[in-house]
Parts: sequence; structure tokens; C-alpha cells
Amino acid sequence: MRLPPPITPHPATPMQDRVVLVTGSAQGIGRGIAQAVLGAGGRVLIGDLDVDAGQACLEEWQVGERARFHKLDVTREPDVRRFTQAALKHFGRIDGLVNNAGIPDPHSGPLQELALVDWNRWLATSLGGAFLCSKHALAALHEAATSETASAIVNIASTRARQSEPDTEAYAAAKGGLVAFTHALAISAGPAVRVNCISPGWVPTDAWGKPGERKRPKLRKVDHAQHPVGRVGTPGDIGALALYLLSPGSGFVTGQDFIADGGMARKMQYA
Repeated sequence: MRLPPPITPHPATPMQDRVVLVTGSAQGIGRGIAQAVLGAGGRVLIGDLDVDAGQACLEEWQVGERARFHKLDVTREPDVRRFTQAALKHFGRIDGLVNNAGIPDPHSGPLQELALVDWNRWLATSLGGAFLCSKHALAALHEAATSETASAIVNIASTRARQSEPDTEAYAAAKGGLVAFTHALAISAGPAVRVNCISPGWVPTDAWGKPGERKRPKLRKVDHAQHPVGRVGTPGDIGALALYLLSPGSGFVTGQDFIADGGMARKMQYA
């Protein structure tokens, strides 16, 4: 009779020496993801339009050469090309990419008053940015992959891809497009590169901004109580899930959209 496989120890720092690019990461959810990677032993290149916020991250983290900042506009292909080149120049490889950059305000106003240029801006930032960053990182991601360990892309969408408030069509379309982009790219890029998506629910980011702008979120007991887990989310919650999807331990998972909303999508709504 054959013996079952033995217990396999899990590494205490699953991202040890792995390099991850995170867009829109000087504040909010992006910063939470970057900090999770650093906490797991990884190295990060954070890209953001806000230079002051990016430099503040490096000053506060104090992790030396394990973290770098690069000014990035994900809607401009030359910017994205320089971003990936900077990662290769400094770190020599790319093991993971997190497409987090987007316009955080979901409210675009009534559709009949929405200008085409503004509609395109929502799509270009979230969906177009994910396309450009993936396009320019894929070659390096393939090169870093081994037969045992795939590289990984994680796209940050939103529960607004499935449920919306009035006047959020542009934001919902951009995030819904990210979900579809995820499963299509997972088929094209596999098995060397795994591609997954996270759709956060209510995640206040007030305390995760740059110095001088941080504040305690104004939350009521009812705000927490309506979530089956008993509280609203934090950037650290999304960071922990992204860390799993980026790490070698999630090697059988690709093409999926993970809803991280504290159970709200599964909660029964009674009249």
C-alpha cells in the first residue's frame, strides 16, 4: 500500500526575494498590497501618479533596496514601458504584477450628461491600464516562471462589477471588463503565468493615505454590523488575499474572481 504524501512545511516568508509590481500603490488598497508583499519577504516597485505619497511610503517603510517608487501614469504606454524597465534594471526580474490603479470615485453622474472623454477616462485607467501593464510585463513574467513555480498577475476589480448604485455605469463597466480580461488572459498566459482577480467590497482607505491627509474613517456600528464578518474591510484584508494569489502556494488557482466583501454578496436581504 502506497503511503500518502508527507506533510509539507510552508515557508514563513512565501514571497522571499520575489519581485512584484503594484500600480496605484502609494495609498489605499494598493499600499496595503505592497506592504503585504514586503511583510512576506518580497520586493516591490510601486507605481503612482502621486510622487509625494510614493516617497512617503519609502520613508515610512524603511526597507532599503527592497522597495522602490516610480512615477506612473498607467494610461500612457511610454510610462508603462519605463515602469517595467525600471523594475528589471533595479531588481533583475518580475515575478508578479498587481493591476490596482483606477479612478476611486465610482460616481460619474447621470449617463445622459456623461461626456465621452470622461467615460473613456474610467475605462482607460482601470481596464486600459491593466492591459498595458500586463502587455509590457508578460515577457519578464514568463522568463521568471519555472516548471514548479508560475508567475502571477492579480487584477483589482470591485463588487460594483455585479451590483451598483445609480450613476456608476463607467466605473462598473471598467471593473466588469477587468473580470472578463482576467479569465481571458489566464487562458492565454498559462501555465507559466497565473491570472486572478479580486473584487473588494466596502474598504475605507482614509487611514492609508499620505501623511497630512490621513484620518479615521467615519463609521457607525451599523456599518460594521451589516457585514457577516462583523466589520468593514481594510486594505490589509485585500493585501492578504493578493499575497496568497501572488505566492507559489496558490499554484493551482487561475482565471478566478475572488469577492472580498465580508460576506455581503451572500447575505440574505429581507424586505
